Amino acid sequence: MTSPFLSIIIPAHNEEHRLPITLDRLFVFLRSQPYTAEVLVVENGSHDNTFRIAHDFADAYQPPGLEGFPVMRVLQESERGKGRAVRSGMLAAEGKYRFMCDADFSMPVSEINRFLPPEQTDADIVIASREAPGAVRYEEPVLRHLVGRAYNNLIRLIAVPGLHDTQCGFKCFRDHVAEELFQKQTITGWSFDVEVLYIAQQRGYKIVELPIPWHFNPDSKINIFRDSFRMAIDLLTIRFNGIRGVYNGKV
Repeated sequence: MTSPFLSIIIPAHNEEHRLPITLDRLFVFLRSQPYTAEVLVVENGSHDNTFRIAHDFADAYQPPGLEGFPVMRVLQESERGKGRAVRSGMLAAEGKYRFMCDADFSMPVSEINRFLPPEQTDADIVIASREAPGAVRYEEPVLRHLVGRAYNNLIRLIAVPGLHDTQCGFKCFRDHVAEELFQKQTITGWSFDVEVLYIAQQRGYKIVELPIPWHFNPDSKINIFRDSFRMAIDLLTIRFNGIRGVYNGKV
């Protein structure tokens, strides 16, 4: 079977309730598209039935002997960490374009095509933005928004200047760009995408911020107070790694 045009990577930690809804919407969308696609669900360290449910879904949508696209693969990482799961999926993917998304899919699924040609022709990386002109946030608590803005100011100051929203969960990479960047990734937690974008900027890749409509999900896994401190430490680690030459193979 030839490689697909698009790979969609979904990290899934304790997502037995949200994952089936997302996969249903995603497969309905993909089956209406003119391009080929694969979906990779990467379960990591769950304590619920996420892994079994993902397998059951794959079996239901792809009975034995059925060939063609879209296809679905289920991977497993024994340890927690969104960055660990996304890295595993990105490096296992086979698509020309590799799109990461959260299991709750907080933007309309039809927005996927805006990350791809023909709408994007010369970008190496396209990242969803809740802050770029034209973006719309729905039902986000004011405190969460303010904390997120403060953290992004730190991101721009310490690691990734010029990008207004590095933490939205939807990002698309060209295949060779994904393979190069995710092989260099060292952070396995929430800040992994800042690290990946830091390396991308250092290597001169073109990054486009795409405004999207985004719906707040009250079941978000991030705790803005507990995780913000850990993420701030990660920013300093990224900067220190850059100074030491970790991402250029000097260490």
